[in-house]
Amino acid sequence: MSPKPKKSLKILVGYPPTLSEKGTPLLSQNRQFQYFDNPTFLFPVTLATGATWLRNEGYLTLWKDCIPEYLDMGKFYSYLDQHKPDLFIFESKSPVIKTHWHVIDVLKKKYPKMKICITGDHVSAFPEESMEKSKVDFLVCGGYYDFAMVELADALENKKEIPRGIWHRKGNKIIDNGRYELKKRLDDAPIVDREFTRNDLYQKEFNLIGRPLAYIMSGRDCWWGRCTFCVWDHTLYPKGTYRARSPENVLEEVKYLVDKCGVKEIFDDAGTITVGPWLKKFCELMIQSGYNEKVIYSCNMRFGAVNLEEYKLMKKAGFRLLKYGLESGCQKTIDKLDKGTRVDGVVDSCRDAKKAGLTVHLTMMVGYPWETKEDAMQTVKLSRYLMRKGYADVLQSTIVVPYPGTPLWKEGIEKGWFRQGIDPYDYERFDMAEPVFNVPDMTPIEVEGLCRKNYYIFLHPEYILRHLTKIRSFRDVLYTLKGVKAVFGHLKDFSRPVQE
Repeated sequence: MSPKPKKSLKILVGYPPTLSEKGTPLLSQNRQFQYFDNPTFLFPVTLATGATWLRNEGYLTLWKDCIPEYLDMGKFYSYLDQHKPDLFIFESKSPVIKTHWHVIDVLKKKYPKMKICITGDHVSAFPEESMEKSKVDFLVCGGYYDFAMVELADALENKKEIPRGIWHRKGNKIIDNGRYELKKRLDDAPIVDREFTRNDLYQKEFNLIGRPLAYIMSGRDCWWGRCTFCVWDHTLYPKGTYRARSPENVLEEVKYLVDKCGVKEIFDDAGTITVGPWLKKFCELMIQSGYNEKVIYSCNMRFGAVNLEEYKLMKKAGFRLLKYGLESGCQKTIDKLDKGTRVDGVVDSCRDAKKAGLTVHLTMMVGYPWETKEDAMQTVKLSRYLMRKGYADVLQSTIVVPYPGTPLWKEGIEKGWFRQGIDPYDYERFDMAEPVFNVPDMTPIEVEGLCRKNYYIFLHPEYILRHLTKIRSFRDVLYTLKGVKAVFGHLKDFSRPVQE
């Protein structure tokens, strides 16, 4: 039963229309931004947590994600005209921030009484910029914006001072209110109401085989937190701000998702799942409760973070897919990125995971400004080896993008790595569709071609034969067909014209 409204403030949470000729924007729950011809919609865990929390606190809360609903501004206006929210909270990212500045200004002109608050990695990196370039009323710095949303609503409802971590205006003056600091436990946040936040709209992730599926976050964001390219680690959750929920609290959400929502697979999108005693305890709870037999569990993982016995325990606990950030097969690159891993340990980690019966998903990038073509080919060769030997099952290849606010972006400015004609502040070009860095001995078209080349392993007869022999059910057939569609979609995504 929905909580009865107790407060006067009406709050809209979600995403405004963000239509583009480039494709469908992957705006939520993603560490970097892409447009897709074959769209993937990732459930916005943090924003949905905040919306659920506001609703639980008695605020008349609305949820509207215009992106998976394919709503244009006209339909969004009609929605706003009907519901008349007092406050609109949404998340933005660098490649669409200028679009969102325009949207904010249009909305403020059309609905002058409606307050607007934006969150996300870009505004966390450059808060003053968005306050100056748009008429936004509030801005939350940091990744715990679900907690901040409730505090902002309480301040507005009770006409109190705006809390720390929320930039705002007093007349014509911009108030720098610092970065939001989490003073509570993650366990204090509510379990997301999946019906209210339309979990049904986010079911197009092809790597997850169970339907319905659900994204959760057992921690925020990554306990390593040093990779120079990772925007979340350096804007939303910089070093020292990582937090993890208790294993018991995560199990509580698992039970809710299975028992109340009929979920068949869960992807834990913490940057890297917490290992050591935490992982052991969680696995034991899953086994003891019997939920290891009721739901599939998948997560992000680091090479070398667990051993064979721990992989076996994860398998027993219901884990299926582990997503690893390979990034490069060149140790020089791994070191420059501060990954803290060894290329010579990659095969061992993948082999052990496969021995335990787990599925291995690799992510990698091409187009580093210090890599020669020979260096980059080490990535192609390593990924091909892992896939052909059966040590990895799925891969994802993208073009290096120095996301604004990251150490890699700052180093690119300092060392003049950006291609001629590309301004580091032309944020709309940082959508992973084109190389923005100069590469020693490759043209932009060659970099794009090398990115596509990684996907050709899916067309290799040895890989195809091995995959076909694993088909055991109709579900496996459907999963395979979805995978084929996704591969050709990715090939198309990285085949757009590149400006030389």
